[in-house]
Parts: sequence; C-alpha cells; structure tokens
Amino acid sequence: MPKVKTNSSAKKRFALTGTGKVVRRHAYHSHILTKKTKKQKRNLVHVAIADKTNVKQVRELLCLR
Repeated sequence: MPKVKTNSSAKKRFALTGTGKVVRRHAYHSHILTKKTKKQKRNLVHVAIADKTNVKQVRELLCLR
C-alpha cells in the first residue's frame, strides 16, 4: 500500500496543540488594512481554535486519523 500524503496547504494553515486541538489563524489580516481599526487588526493577530465541525476534516487533511 502507498503512503497517504499530507495536504501541503493544510500543513501550512493548521497546527496541533499539545492536547490535540486544531489551531488556525484568522482571515482578513493580509491586505486592505487601512480601513480596519487598530483593535480589529490586533485581534486578528491571535490564533484561534478550529470549530469542532471542521476538526475531523482538517485531521484527515493532515493524515492524523
């Protein structure tokens, strides 16, 4: 049987915490930042935990099932 390949785009976008949760970055922080407030841009910097409805799909892309 061939090995299952990890999705290259997923491994750049998601990470696992020590407890096994999936961590993601916020969208809307790459361009058109002039019209966004300082508070909005500051809050987009932090990482977030991926929603439980998406965790199964992300783990499959990362070959962790």
